[in-house]
Order: sequence, then structure tokens, then C-alpha cells
Amino acid sequence: MLIQARNLSVRIGKVPILNGIDLHAERGEILTVIGPNGSGKSTLLRTLIGALKPSGGQIIRSPGLSIGYVPQRLHVDETLPMTVKRFLQLPHRVSSAAMQAAMDNAGVPGLLGQQLISLSGGQLQRVLLARALLDKPGLLLLDEPTQGLDRRGTAEFYRHIDTTRKALNCAVIMVSHDLQVVMRQSERVICLNGHICCEGKPEVVSNSAEYRNLFGFEDDEDTLAVYSHRGHNQAPDALQEAV
Repeated sequence: MLIQARNLSVRIGKVPILNGIDLHAERGEILTVIGPNGSGKSTLLRTLIGALKPSGGQIIRSPGLSIGYVPQRLHVDETLPMTVKRFLQLPHRVSSAAMQAAMDNAGVPGLLGQQLISLSGGQLQRVLLARALLDKPGLLLLDEPTQGLDRRGTAEFYRHIDTTRKALNCAVIMVSHDLQVVMRQSERVICLNGHICCEGKPEVVSNSAEYRNLFGFEDDEDTLAVYSHRGHNQAPDALQEAV
């Protein structure tokens, strides 16, 4: 087990955000967290990486665990001249070979000399992924990394995540709003709304009353439109189109 949260609670100021969270991640699996806006998904990831301090409970990390993190977005000052190469060297210098390997793994091998402000949304997300891969993490945390990407860009990004997961044999904890991708590509799913409403394999979660209530599904046809009973090794439609 790479990381485990036990009875985790988080407050920001006096406002309770998360309560009684129990989760764990195993090497090689994809765990996806879904939930409505304001449900605490980003707070959960920021707490797991240590950016926020829990108000209760505990987080147990495997000794020596390296964690890579891809934020939801990065705001780049248009007046700031910074190349991708320089960005990857913050806050400490890394070797050219390590940078090139990370860029190759992220699918953007030729962008090291580009200015950050010149990158498209998809290219910037790939660069953020490359930065997260520099230390070959055992755990990769992704906070809605495809937000703002079109369907093809989203499919290509998820393909690289799956390739990276297999190459590094790392665990992936991913926040996503794309329910179709979640239900077809994840080993486990957690529905979050301040607390864990339901969790388990995608086919179990998609048939739960808590999941239907959380996302407003009224009948089986609604959930079938999101969850397709195909093996997790098969790509979603958008991914097949991108290949």
C-alpha cells in the first residue's frame, strides 16, 4: 500500500470541507475521485501531498514514497519570460537527460526550448505532467488535468496517463469530471461530497443509489449512458478516435 488516509478530516478556517475519509492506493492501479463542485476533491489531493494540514485523522505514506502532482491549472504571467526547460528546473536543477526523458514520457519531446506562454492548453498540461514525472513517482496525483482540453486532447492525455502508469508501475489518484472515462478506465471509483458517499469498482458504483442521487440520474438508462460494460483494458470511444 503506497498511501492511506484514516478518518481524515479537513477544515479551512472554521469551514469543514472533508470528514471521515478512508482511502488507500495500491501500486499499479487507477483510483478516480468524482463529485460535484465544492465536494472537496481538490482539497483531498492537496491534503494527500501535504499542502494542507488535516484537522483530524492521519495520512500514512510508504517510506520513501515519491509523489508527482499535476494541478488543475497553472496561471502563467504573460510578462514572465520562462522556457519549458527553465520551468522544469524549478525549484532545483535536474539533468538534461532527466528532463528529456520526462518530456518524452509526457508526449511532448520537442518543447524544452519553447516559452511557457506560447504553449497551447494541451501542451501546457503535458508539460505539467512531465514536471510531475521528473522523479519517477510511485504515486501520481492528477487534479482534473484535462480541464479546458477538447475531446481529442482529453483522449490523448488519458492515453499518456495509462502508458505512464504501466511504465512506472505507479498508482494514480485522479480527480475527474468526465464520467465516461472514469467508468471505463478506473479500477476503483470514489464518489465524494464532503464525505465518501460510495466507492468500489465502476460497475458497482454506477449502480448505487448514492451515485445516482449525487449526479441526478433518474433511471438505469441514464447510468448506462455513462457506464459501458467493456473491459478496463479497452479504450473509451474518445480514446479510440484519437489513436
